[in-house]
Amino acid sequence: MSAYPTRTRKLRIVVSSVSSDAHMWNLVFLQLLLEEAGHEVANVGVCPPDATVMAACRGADRPDLLVLSTVNGHGRLDGLRLIRALRADPELATLPVVIGGKLGLRGTGDPGTGRQLLEAGFDAVFAESRGNTPERMVADFRAFLTALATARPTAPPPRIPAGAGR
Repeated sequence: MSAYPTRTRKLRIVVSSVSSDAHMWNLVFLQLLLEEAGHEVANVGVCPPDATVMAACRGADRPDLLVLSTVNGHGRLDGLRLIRALRADPELATLPVVIGGKLGLRGTGDPGTGRQLLEAGFDAVFAESRGNTPERMVADFRAFLTALATARPTAPPPRIPAGAGR
């Protein structure tokens, strides 16, 4: 028997787009998906400056997870800038952060994008790619959430292998 019993807990999650992305439907979908799973969601919205996202993560009810979603193809660039700022901030350096959606302008054929984002500090990347259907991305995201919700609160977030950046 483990000294730390597992338990499922409700997560506090901040959902946001990246600064250059004005698409809202993906954020609404994520918010509904997360709320349906029993989590508490704060939706920052579209085109937020990095400072706004970081401020939302510093609130009195510090989130358990930051979820970034993008569909405009600039997610890799905006995501890299934001994750570097988050990891450089002592208050937010250990916050679990994931990114997903359309992360580049080259379509679905750039497997290096997921690796690059993970190496920069993201805990998981759920990217559009060849062979990675939207259903598979949602299933992988749900598995990540389950692992995070059942982990000890002081445990590091579950890591998704670089190859999962499909």
